[in-house]
Parts: sequence; structure tokens; C-alpha cells
Amino acid sequence: MAEDTETRPASAGAEEREEGEIADDGDGSAAAAAGRVSAHPLENAWTFWFDNPQGKSRAVAWGSTIHPIHTFSTVEDFWSLYNNIHHPSKLNVGADFHCFKDKIEPKWEDPICANGGKWTISCGKGKSDTFWLHTLLALIGEQFDFGDEICGAVVSVRKNKERVAIWTKNAANETAQISIGKQWKEFLDYKDSIEFVVHEDAKRSDKGAKNRYTV
Repeated sequence: MAEDTETRPASAGAEEREEGEIADDGDGSAAAAAGRVSAHPLENAWTFWFDNPQGKSRAVAWGSTIHPIHTFSTVEDFWSLYNNIHHPSKLNVGADFHCFKDKIEPKWEDPICANGGKWTISCGKGKSDTFWLHTLLALIGEQFDFGDEICGAVVSVRKNKERVAIWTKNAANETAQISIGKQWKEFLDYKDSIEFVVHEDAKRSDKGAKNRYTV
């Protein structure tokens, strides 16, 4: 029977090789064999971004502390990155970790994000790891019917809670926004109501953001 080459996350701290990893016996045969393994390309390339919480405490322009980490375009690259970075529960308070389609910056000012908004799910401290992973898999796996409307996702670690949000392109497209919100809840098996906030409302309202849709 052929060896199972399905890509899965490795358990944290595991010393054994990840499934599909080829042992290097020192004679170069591993590298040659690796070259024969076909990668599994994603429909879109994605970039991880990190917003440094230490940088936020200084008087700097908003967005200047957000930096790209790495861009990936295959299933294998995603798991290689995911298995070697801190999960949300291990991030410092104030940190924001983003995963956006390549060439889209996780900022309201980005032209692709400017007319959009975001759906947000909140949870207790240390509880966002599963929500974050399942959100990432739904995004890169193109599981949303209106996936073209999605810019990316962000997990935010705060003192008393954690939040996961999906950013979208066109807040005025009610059909797409409602579909994305409902599907996201189904993927995460999330039972509470979630709200969609328009970026422009968040920027202009003195009393804070106003939600436009609820599912």
C-alpha cells in the first residue's frame, strides 16, 4: 500500500519526524527524494503579518508596527510555518497576528480593505487557538462561497479576552457578508451571535464602531 502523504500538523514538541518528512542519511539522497515530492499549491498565496505589542507602547504612527513574516502558497509551506510559530495562546497581550492574501496589507488604508469591514468572534483567554486554526484552514482551503470577498483574518490577544476576525472587501455587498458570517459560524461550530462592523464606521464614529449585519 502506498505511503499516506496527507499533510497534517505535528504535535507540539514532538521529536519524531513530521508525516511525509524524509530522513537525511547524509549522502544527499533525502534532498533528491524531496525534489520528487509534488507540492500541493493553494489557490491564493497568503502572508502572515505580526503586530508587535511592544511597538504599540511608543508614540509611532498606527500600522508602523505591523510587519510581514512570510508568504506561503502551498499546503506544505503553511504547515511548516504554522508548526513553528507561536499559537495565539502563547502570544503577549496586545499582539495581533494576521494572515492576509498576498499583496493585501492588514490595514484600513489598503485600497482593497478600505470599503470593507470585519466579522469578529470573541472568546476567553487561551481559547482562540482552535478558532484561529480552523479559520485559517477555511480561508486557505477556499471553503467560503464568497471567498473572493475575503481579505484575510486576524487574531488579537488582549488582557481579558481574545478575538478572531475576518476582514472583507465590500461592506455594501450584503449577500456576500451574510454568507461569510453564517459559514464561518458553521465552520467553527460557534453558537453565539456575531456582528459585522464597517471599517469606515469604526474610523468616523466618535462613539465607536457600529455593526451593520448580525448573524
